[in-house]
Order: sequence, then structure tokens, then C-alpha cells
Amino acid sequence: QVVMTPGVQDLIGGPSAGMGDLANIIRRHREGDWGSMGTEDSAMNDAAVEGEERIMGAHELGGEKIWVITEWDRSVTTALLPSEY
Repeated sequence: QVVMTPGVQDLIGGPSAGMGDLANIIRRHREGDWGSMGTEDSAMNDAAVEGEERIMGAHELGGEKIWVITEWDRSVTTALLPSEY
């Protein structure tokens, strides 16, 4: 399941981003593109793909930074603003 927080919903409803932009970010996350995560965090994500650990990516949507977090059990992926964490 993929969900978004109210802050991300507001971003895709604005003039600078849309649902297609968010869908692209989610696709990239699913394919192992962790966005602007550092080298160490990216390596931890790569290892987490094989294990039961949470995966986190950092991307830009409509000029704002968003996080994409997939839970350890892969039950849900959430797009959220850092301020909503």
C-alpha cells in the first residue's frame, strides 16, 4: 500500500507538482533510487532491501524535500514531509 500525508497531498495539489511527479518518485524508490540520501544511508537501504528493515529515501517534489519510507514488513510506503515525521 502507498499512502501520503496531508502535506504531500497539498504539494501535489499545488501549481508546481502533480500526482505524476509523486508516482515517478515512488517508482524510483521501488527501483532502489534513494534520492539524495548519503552514501552510508544508501548502503544501509541496499542492505535493508534483503532484510527486514525500514527503507527511506529523500526526494524533491514541487521544490520541497519529501521522504519516502517503506516499513520493515513492506506493508506500506509513505510519502511525507520531514516536518510530518
